[in-house]
Amino acid sequence: MSQAILVVGGGFSGITAALEAAEVGYDVYIVEKGPYLGGRVMQLNKYFPKLCPPSCGLEIQYQRIKNNPRVKFFTQAEVSKVAGGPGKYTVTVKLTPRHTAAANADLANLAESLSGQQQDSFNLGLAPRKPLFMDVPFAYPSRYVLDSTGLSDDDAKKLAKSPFINLNDSPKDIELEVGAIIIATGWKPYDVTRLSNLGAGSVPNCVSNMQLERLASPNGPTGGAITRPSDGKAPKKICFVQCAGSRDQNHLNFCSYICCMASLKQALYLREQYPDCECTVYYIDMRTPERYDKFLRRVRADEKINLVKGKVAGVAAGPGGDVIVEVEDAVSGIKKKLAYNMVVLATGMQPSLAEAKLPFDVPMDEDGFVIGGEERGIFVAGCAKKPLDVMKSAQSATGAAMKAINSVKGR
Repeated sequence: MSQAILVVGGGFSGITAALEAAEVGYDVYIVEKGPYLGGRVMQLNKYFPKLCPPSCGLEIQYQRIKNNPRVKFFTQAEVSKVAGGPGKYTVTVKLTPRHTAAANADLANLAESLSGQQQDSFNLGLAPRKPLFMDVPFAYPSRYVLDSTGLSDDDAKKLAKSPFINLNDSPKDIELEVGAIIIATGWKPYDVTRLSNLGAGSVPNCVSNMQLERLASPNGPTGGAITRPSDGKAPKKICFVQCAGSRDQNHLNFCSYICCMASLKQALYLREQYPDCECTVYYIDMRTPERYDKFLRRVRADEKINLVKGKVAGVAAGPGGDVIVEVEDAVSGIKKKLAYNMVVLATGMQPSLAEAKLPFDVPMDEDGFVIGGEERGIFVAGCAKKPLDVMKSAQSATGAAMKAINSVKGR
């Protein structure tokens, strides 16, 4: 029997669960699909409740990992097979190569010298990136990663000369023996291209809420300047569309809990950056749970932020790069078509497992949230369980860690 614990997912909840278990004496393995730990929090400009930059909370967690030999993590890794049962799981993990040396070498100049460009998934398609990259300055592990697919011959020759690059590195499998498993696979932004009536994918200056986070971030594609994707101009009149694809039988049936707060936060981003700009938030229900009522009052006190109860029916391209929004005011009943410089769609939090499968059976609901498995030593943390903010994700992770500890302790 093993008392080690596997954490599937290296976002905020996965890191928290791993540390909680490790710091009371249990060996923990984190398996993260991406090249860095930190998950979605890394992509944010600021997060609740203190509106800190992500480096603030994550760097503390990274230090705790560095200082605890009981935590071992694997990035660019996926669980490919699970055999056995509670107390004695044999887990096969597939490791995708980084193609870079383990040393924390600064490869910025080498990366910049490459001619090739690839789609930047971290910046949600707002800008291209070089095939050799590090997502953010505070990334952990602090190592560049090379996406070797589609390299030009010239770039491949240049990379082959570097002592820090191994183009011949190949995938490999490792096996881990664990007694319990914590699923912390997190969430992903709902695919906005499915919201064709709201201009997603067809209207250049219509962006998602997560794209706006990247625009506002100092390490984002615009260096923190929130500008229109089509022409780089500063928006003066911005519209936020709440429940974009949420609470909708054709898209996401559920409310994502935090979208209203995210839009209010982003309206303040814009007001701080552009003191003369006007923001309008169209909402079905304004949900600011528990401790967030004070934040809502702060936003309502800003005379240039308008909260309108209304349903947006359509979004279309207008003249000069503007966006035409068709909306019905739920209070007055009046339907209008109004022009905005930029539209932000508050898309929901879809569980990462909604359209993916784990290599072991675990009960999930129709939306892809994990709803069972504890009798088999499998526990769930964070947004793999339900939509949560960062603080509640951490609380959920602590609970999952305690359950996993009790599971392996009693065997």
